[in-house]
Amino acid sequence: MYLNKAIIIGNLTRDPEERQLPSGAAVTSFSVATNRVWKDKNGAKQEDTQYHNVVVFGPQARNCAQYLRKGSSVLVEGRMQTRSWDAPDGSKKYRTEIIADRVQFGNRPTGDSGYSQAGATAPASGDAKPEMDTIDYPDEEINPEDIPF
Repeated sequence: MYLNKAIIIGNLTRDPEERQLPSGAAVTSFSVATNRVWKDKNGAKQEDTQYHNVVVFGPQARNCAQYLRKGSSVLVEGRMQTRSWDAPDGSKKYRTEIIADRVQFGNRPTGDSGYSQAGATAPASGDAKPEMDTIDYPDEEINPEDIPF
């Protein structure tokens, strides 16, 4: 059995570009950055950032073009595909992409509009930013033997 599956979570590095195929189907492409942080053998913090090209087809492509922007958080699930073509200078070019089956939008980035949650309204100029709801946890200690299950 063979498997070609890619799942990434990251932020868009540029605004999506929407195009149309000759058949009229929508195609949207964008780039997603992911990073990895680890400590090397000397205990020094290391960081690696990877950039992934993503292509989305159909109605989902229109939604991506409409709602995603540079900096948006996104989860992409799909398959890896490498295309090749002959460049004008005669060389062979290659591009590896994730062909998305599913794109899930994350939280909206906080920008000049003053909101960071879907459905939140931007405050009028001079108003304070809306407060986030917080959870008040009890101060008392919970005994595991008191839990009925």
